[in-house]
Amino acid sequence: MDKLRNYDVSFSGLKNGKHEFRFEIDKTFFQLFDTEQEFTNPRIEADVLLDKHTTFLEFEIRIHGLVELVCDITNDNFDYPIENEIKILVNFGEEYDDSNEDVITIPTGEHAFNVAHLIYENVMLSIPMKKISPDVSDEDLKILDQFSPKEIEEEEKDKSDPRWDALKKLRDKN
Repeated sequence: MDKLRNYDVSFSGLKNGKHEFRFEIDKTFFQLFDTEQEFTNPRIEADVLLDKHTTFLEFEIRIHGLVELVCDITNDNFDYPIENEIKILVNFGEEYDDSNEDVITIPTGEHAFNVAHLIYENVMLSIPMKKISPDVSDEDLKILDQFSPKEIEEEEKDKSDPRWDALKKLRDKN
């Protein structure tokens, strides 16, 4: 966790109320996680809004920026704008517990909360499953659709295979 210390939000000594923190996210941030990303050249800002209360903390993490993706169709690189926001409630308790996706419990004696994993998750959730460059023409998409596998029509689904029918009869007898 030492390598992620730059992403600690120290709430100890802050007055109750709203506080704002900003983090610049680039490829060195993602190298801290030792995982492979589906994008390159991230240029992202993470705005962390902390609303400190006496017995709990509210975090709102907003990310916005650009990542470079590889188009699934043309295999060309393109910049993809990402923007996302998550809200997390942080309670104090006996030990660290993140089993609830909206509420994280940290030990009562803590003085800072590390937001690196939340920023990481926020970015990863912003990456689309299908990566299609805005430069792909409608003509290319039509050609792709023409050669894509089609849905099996309803009539073909209802037809039964006589080889299986004999086996079904055996199963029904038992």
